[in-house]
Amino acid sequence: MDYLYYLGNASLVLRVIEYLKNGSTEPIQFATVLHQLDGWIVRVVCTSRWSAHRQGDLRAFLEELGVVYRPTPRLQRVLFDLEDGHSPIEVMQRYQVAVIVHGQPDRSEIESFRQQFIQGLGYCPETLG
Repeated sequence: MDYLYYLGNASLVLRVIEYLKNGSTEPIQFATVLHQLDGWIVRVVCTSRWSAHRQGDLRAFLEELGVVYRPTPRLQRVLFDLEDGHSPIEVMQRYQVAVIVHGQPDRSEIESFRQQFIQGLGYCPETLG
C-alpha cells in the first residue's frame, strides 16, 4: 500500500519516522519526505507483508497527524522518478524540490535539514518547529 500525506511541521514528520522505525514490526518498502515552504509531504510504501489491520493502524496514525495529499502533476513526476531509481540529488535539481529522505527513514536527516535551514534563515519558521 502507498500512503501520501501532508503534515504541517517537522515535529509531526519526526513522529511518523519514529512510528515507522519503532512502532512497526513490519518493514516498509521505502519512505519519501519532501519539504515545501508551507509544510511537508510524506509518502510511505509498505511491503506486501503488512496485514490489513496494520495498514489500518498506519492510516489512522497518519490521519491523526496530517491529511491525505493529492499531488500535483509535477509532484507526481518527482515521486515517480524517485521510485524509479533516480537519485534524490538529480530529482532535486530537475524539479527544484527539497527531497529530505528517500529510502529507509532516518530521523537524523530531517533534524540536520531543519538545523541547516534555521541557521541559514536566522529564525525558525513554523513548518520547521
